[in-house]
Parts: sequence; C-alpha cells; structure tokens
Amino acid sequence: MRRIARPLLAASFISGGIDTLRNPGPRVPQAEKVVSPLVDAVPQLKNTEQVVKLDAGIKIVAGTLFALGKFPRLSAAALIASLVPTTAAGHRFWEESDPAKRKQHQLHLLKNAGLVGGLLLAVVDTEGRPSLAWRAQHAPQVISHAAGDLRRDAELALYSASGAVRHLASDTVRDATGALRGVAAGSAHSASSALKHPATEALKHSAAGSLRSATEHLREATDHLRERLPAGS
Repeated sequence: MRRIARPLLAASFISGGIDTLRNPGPRVPQAEKVVSPLVDAVPQLKNTEQVVKLDAGIKIVAGTLFALGKFPRLSAAALIASLVPTTAAGHRFWEESDPAKRKQHQLHLLKNAGLVGGLLLAVVDTEGRPSLAWRAQHAPQVISHAAGDLRRDAELALYSASGAVRHLASDTVRDATGALRGVAAGSAHSASSALKHPATEALKHSAAGSLRSATEHLREATDHLRERLPAGS
C-alpha cells in the first residue's frame, strides 16, 4: 500500500516544483511578503526569486525520495516545511476582495492542508517498527533485560570456565601423581636390585670360604690322629 500511496502523494510536489523552476516569475510577487524577511536576515540569499527556486528544488528532491520510499519520514518532513510557507504566500484568501477568487484560494488552502495531514501521517509512519517515543519509554526495561541476559551469560561462561579449569587441574594432578609413583617404583626396584645382588654374592663367597676352611681343619685333624696311633694297630 505504501508503494502506491507515496508516489500519489508526491506527484503534485514534483510536478509543481518542476513547473516553478521553469517559470518562477509569476510566483515571485506572491512570495514576496513571506520571503522578504528571510532574504533580509540571510546574507547568502540574493532575492526572492532565488528562494522560490530553492523551494522548488526541495519539492522535487524530497518528493522524488518520498515517492521512491527513500528516507520517507525525513522527506515527508521536508515537504511539510516547504508546503506551509508556500501555502501562506500563495493562498492568502483573507486579502482577496473578489468572492470567486477568495473561494478558490480557500479551496487550495484546504487542499494543501489535506496534503500536510497526509505527510504528517507519513512522518509518524514507522512501517511496523517501534517509534522513537516507544523506544525511549521502554529503553530502561530493554536495558535491564539486556543487562540481565549479559550477566547470566557471563555467569554461565564463568561456571563453564571454572569447571574446565577444575577438570584440567584434576587430570594434571592425577597424571603427575601417576608419573611420580612410576618413577618412585622404578627407583626402588633399581635400588633393591642394586643392593640385592652384591649381598648375595658376598654371602656365597663367605659360605664357600668357611666350607673350605672347615674341610682343611678336618683333614689336618685326621692326619694328626693317624700319626699318634701305633703302627701295628
């Protein structure tokens, strides 16, 4: 619906702006009463005709943007700002003495008022999105919800990180304990082996020496006994 309504609403502004640019002369005397204070206040403005052309350019540019749906709210506001002084300058029905012309200017003024009403609806049209006033009113709640979500996400992330750290520390301690136990067991086995073999060899050598010594003493005692016995017995 907006794609149809916007071009229809903008058509009169674009057409009137092009016509004014091509032939600004007839509109200059009508705009003189409204524009002359502005020309006197702004040094960059040379004369009323320049202001009339500038206003026509605004109508063409803003009307085209509005018809295309580009910046519709801003372009509608620009068209209102252009239409109000144009209406005040061109349709001063209270100054007309001729009833027919007076009636004609009243009709044009009411038509322009209707255009302003349509443009005001376009200015506040958010196309289903929340307006700035609604956003400002609900901003504290939105911020509060966002802060709560952020805090909850931070707590979850912290809990997950702490759990990961605990698991990593537990695995590291367990691996280190196992490694230390393995090293200790290996060292104890090596020490036991180193101590066990020399003691066994020493015991073997000691026993062998004692046996040889006892054998020699027994042999000597036998020989000595034989010498003392009589030869005939």
